Amino acid sequence: MPETTSNPSLFCISSYEKGQAFLSEAARLGARVTLLTVDKLRDGDWPKDVLAELLTMPVELTCEQILNTVCYLARTRRIDRIVALDEFDVEAAALLREHMRLPGLGQTVSRRFRDKLAMRSEARRAGIAVPEFTGVFNYDDLRAFMRDVPGPWLLKPRMNASAIGIKPISRAEELWPILDQLGDLQSHYVLERFVAGEVFHVEGVTWGGKLLCSIPSQYGKPPMQTMHQGGVFTTRTLPMDSADARGLVEAHERLIGAFGLTDGVTHTEFIRSAADGKFYFLETAVRVGGAYIADMVELATGVNPWVEWARMEVARARGSEYCLAPLKGEFAGAVISLARQEEPDLNAYTDPEIARRLEKPHHAGVLLRSDSAARIQELVDSYAGRFLEDFCAVVPPPERPTS
Repeated sequence: MPETTSNPSLFCISSYEKGQAFLSEAARLGARVTLLTVDKLRDGDWPKDVLAELLTMPVELTCEQILNTVCYLARTRRIDRIVALDEFDVEAAALLREHMRLPGLGQTVSRRFRDKLAMRSEARRAGIAVPEFTGVFNYDDLRAFMRDVPGPWLLKPRMNASAIGIKPISRAEELWPILDQLGDLQSHYVLERFVAGEVFHVEGVTWGGKLLCSIPSQYGKPPMQTMHQGGVFTTRTLPMDSADARGLVEAHERLIGAFGLTDGVTHTEFIRSAADGKFYFLETAVRVGGAYIADMVELATGVNPWVEWARMEVARARGSEYCLAPLKGEFAGAVISLARQEEPDLNAYTDPEIARRLEKPHHAGVLLRSDSAARIQELVDSYAGRFLEDFCAVVPPPERPTS
């Protein structure tokens, strides 16, 4: 199989309805784009007019079953590059690349961006501050950890995204019944010290092993709190000359370099401890941030991570160069909530900084843009309170991911 081609065939896998901008841009650039998604998303909001094929598979296939499926399809289809559009497909894509000897992230590097125990170990080895943690293997080690590291703690699934499946532990005796319930699955968790503070995220674009940009932003309520307790999700981009932005960009650059990423987009989260003011690494992923973060970043900088990712994949397949356009210096924010109403009425929100209103059943949301970071913060804070009164609905957090 040739390493480069002028009309590359991109085989994209997604268990969730996302990545439409990637698919459209790759097709616009002349790639033959095939999407493999799950059966129940066959009629999802995909750009079907630009896809060469839309294929589906049953939900919850194992990585080995996905490998068999794709290798069967490859008998009659050329595949130049494999792209996992969602975090839950990263492992299968890495396995496929190694099995089919295709370029891109293999299993070793991809695990650093997928497995919370692996990424913490790599970050600590690189001298990046992380909350104290331990793998869930030896019970004596767990007892020693909880004796030496003051609680509370968090028991986190190593492979889940966001705050799905996280279990707070206040006292040591609370851990053992949970582990009994998990049985053979307990080794797939990591136990770490809970750090109270404000949570930030950085969106990155890397090409040829060089981090081309780091775009720092700050959440309102931490995502874990929003998922477990309900409330309004907010985030906003930060001024690049602020102390927080400088600290985040420096930590992010060290992290991506240590993890060995060659090309791609990343979404990385840090927490600034309320106790000591330091930034601690929480997690990273080789994907685009969810909850309309890509749209917010585009409003502020002119760069959409989905689009840039597609351009990089096509450039690699063709053996050509990729160049990131200069970033604009505006500011943006997002305010999003589950809504009691099927079609929330946002007519009372009239500020000219509203750049987009979300249209999704039982969701209220706006994206904001301004040349003033202070104005964005003012609007985000104000709208969060108003959304709580006008729309906010609370549902129990999922124990496991659902597409």
